[in-house]
Amino acid sequence: MLDATTRSGGTATATPQAAATELTVATDLVVGPEIAVAAPAVPTALRTDPAARLVRALLSPWARLSLLVVLLASAASSVLLFDPQRLLADGWPPQLGGAAAAVAFTAAYGLCTVAFVPRPLLNLAAGAVFGSQLGLGTALVGTVLGAGAAFGLGRILGQDALRPLLRARWLKAADGQLSRHGFRSMMVARLFPGVPFWAANYCAAVSRMGWLPFLVATALGSIPNTAAYAVAGARASSPTSPAFLIAMALITVPALAGTVVAWRKRHHLRGH
Repeated sequence: MLDATTRSGGTATATPQAAATELTVATDLVVGPEIAVAAPAVPTALRTDPAARLVRALLSPWARLSLLVVLLASAASSVLLFDPQRLLADGWPPQLGGAAAAVAFTAAYGLCTVAFVPRPLLNLAAGAVFGSQLGLGTALVGTVLGAGAAFGLGRILGQDALRPLLRARWLKAADGQLSRHGFRSMMVARLFPGVPFWAANYCAAVSRMGWLPFLVATALGSIPNTAAYAVAGARASSPTSPAFLIAMALITVPALAGTVVAWRKRHHLRGH
């Protein structure tokens, strides 16, 4: 009886302790997860605040494309007010000379090409202001600078928004040609002036063409046409000289060849 009572009492004494232990464990299991789950709620609320949504909206593809359009429209308006035709009539500002004038003209050349100023006008101005050799050098460097700036603007601000719109058959074919054969395609576009300079820049930016093939093809492919215009601008005062006549022939023949190539390429793109 004593043993049974002791065993019974021991059991009765141990039961509340076990119950307390189980209650503590149960409380930890219930309360602990609630605290662990509730803690990250504050950062989530911070991530959805108006400032974060505004930043995401400003960095969206269409917002960047709108910024590109505004920048190009502003640049074109500025060029119209500047009236670059005065370079041919009045020459470069007299306060600049030598290397400083060449550097300033090169920078202005690049900015003007981004703002849709025709390159033939700029090449003629380079030859008229600096002569055949220095005019060719400044025009080529300005061409590469302007093409690189336009390519970078189009790639950063316009590619993400415009690539989903390439659904027409001929647009897909042109994009595939530029993406797979970028160097060759850009060489043709620069050698034969059938495609406007600015159009080739921004089409290449929207495609998957790399930076290096684009810049190298632009530099090499622009040499013949740029040299012809620079010589024509330098010898414009003597239009009957052999140098001027040869330069005009080098301008006319590639233009005609470019027209033929563009006509044949149009049918090729339609066939795809």
